[in-house]
Amino acid sequence: MKIAKVGVVGSGIMGSGITQVCAQAGLEVVLRSRTRERAEATVSSIDKNLSRLVEKAKIDEATKDATLSRIRTTSDLKDLSDCDLVIETVVEDLATKKDLFNHLDDICKEECLLATNTSTLPVVEMAAQTSRADKVLGIHFFNPAPVMQLVEVVKAITTSEETVEIAREFVESLGKKPVVVKDQAGFIVNALLFPYLNNAVKLLESAVATRDDIDQAMMAGCGFPMGPFALLDLVGLDTSLSIIEALYEEFRDPNYAPAPLLKRLVAAGKLGRKSGEGFYEY
Repeated sequence: MKIAKVGVVGSGIMGSGITQVCAQAGLEVVLRSRTRERAEATVSSIDKNLSRLVEKAKIDEATKDATLSRIRTTSDLKDLSDCDLVIETVVEDLATKKDLFNHLDDICKEECLLATNTSTLPVVEMAAQTSRADKVLGIHFFNPAPVMQLVEVVKAITTSEETVEIAREFVESLGKKPVVVKDQAGFIVNALLFPYLNNAVKLLESAVATRDDIDQAMMAGCGFPMGPFALLDLVGLDTSLSIIEALYEEFRDPNYAPAPLLKRLVAAGKLGRKSGEGFYEY
């Protein structure tokens, strides 16, 4: 099976990025948002991103126009009925995603693959809401999707090998690097990254070093492009807390217990860059 038409459900940062990547790779994309106005606003954002690439001479104007011409917007899930693959990027809430997969199963053609862009939630629980559990998997892009090369292809216990292979080839067709991982909280990257970030908060709580010195130590000592607190603010403290809680819920490892300071900052609405204040002020 060859993926030629992709449906993207969700018009946030990840939905926008995945739509752009697929359209730039020559695929037809149907972008579904709850309102057509929101979907159109997402296309306008993609237009601006492509214009910046034109200014930097990374693509030409004709390529930009061709990319935009391959994107269609809708507010109706039924417009995804003839897609070969549908990727959801809606809110990171399991009940919401399970309900969506139930609807997609009724709407999409029999051979269509259904994928979630979740970074932590159990793919098998979404698959169980469908009559095609063998065709359900995770395809986890990283933010920003047009820039980041890695994509985690997540194989649930119900996912067929054929589905994994089709997804792997699809990711490669986008110019990305797929890694196949089993359906386990955090997959590869977040399972390694977020305990490190959580432990950085615990170091700060214990007054081992200041925020700035911890960030500087990881950049100068480990060659990281940014320190843990700058990265937490970039990801969003609420998103980070959700991932750490999912890891703790699955493994019950004390090392995964969320740092109290992180929970208090989220409770105070200090979520990082998106709220204007987290560990740093913006």
